[in-house]
Amino acid sequence: MSVPDDFPTVFDGTPAHARAKKLGEVKVVTAAGANQEDELIRRIDRAHVAINIRAHAHFTEGVFAACRNLKMVSIWGTGTDNVDLAAAGRHGVTVCNTPGVNANAVAEHALALMLTTARKIPRIDHEMREGKWPREMVTQLLGKTLGVFGVGGIGARVVELGRAIGMNVLAWSLQGDTKRIAAMGARPASKDEILREADVISLNLRLIPETRAFLGRKEFSLTKRTAILINTARGALVERDALVEALRKGQIAGAGLDVFHDEPIKAGDPLLTLDNVVLSPHHAGQTPEVIRDGLLRAVENIENYLKGSPTDVVVAPLK
Repeated sequence: MSVPDDFPTVFDGTPAHARAKKLGEVKVVTAAGANQEDELIRRIDRAHVAINIRAHAHFTEGVFAACRNLKMVSIWGTGTDNVDLAAAGRHGVTVCNTPGVNANAVAEHALALMLTTARKIPRIDHEMREGKWPREMVTQLLGKTLGVFGVGGIGARVVELGRAIGMNVLAWSLQGDTKRIAAMGARPASKDEILREADVISLNLRLIPETRAFLGRKEFSLTKRTAILINTARGALVERDALVEALRKGQIAGAGLDVFHDEPIKAGDPLLTLDNVVLSPHHAGQTPEVIRDGLLRAVENIENYLKGSPTDVVVAPLK
């Protein structure tokens, strides 16, 4: 078993690591470099199972072709956009993930970004430390409209938290599941309706071909100029240049972002220069509870696979 991408480390020496050792030899690599295909191949080597910790490790056609012994990839987390799922199936590899484990933590972080962006807390805090006493108007969320794109585990919790602080919630599902949305206490709405009506827009979608560049210039042309965008899902859901342009030109009032096109974010990224953006380093799910439960679930998926009853299957081998 190989854990080729435990950098920064969260797996090494944990209860999940100890549990994995009971299944066989476990090789854990805690150094950078898994973002390079040849290095990832070298680290997986002859392993039959790989535990994928970080999204910067890309399990490509080339990786699956080279790692002929690999039969399972167990992902810590929900996102699978770093794995060529079609290639996995072709090469006889089962891919599992750990959906829902981080739902509460990520939804809480989305709420935190809503509040800090609406209240301009980071900028006001900075100005106070410079000796200023900024007394400007900020945004109250009670009574405002929250638009939620994606109502899986995280999106459903965002809906719940939005309603808890008195927001009116609109929601959209890629599957068109209006009954489920209504059962959450939200109003089903079209994409354009949400863009036009929402004071806060929260992205909680998986990154798949249908959702890549989900928001671009066309979509930002529909939003309120007072709207706030929250993205705790994937950076590529939003066109990079369109987002920067919308923030600079005041097409939206601000954004709270936990995810980016380049991670870590590059030093020259224009988002770093904008004072109407609140940034965090893709750590919405970085709580002790999420790490513990998610890693144990990833190992449990391996146990079930070895027993012949795989769980949380994203892709099964093509027959």
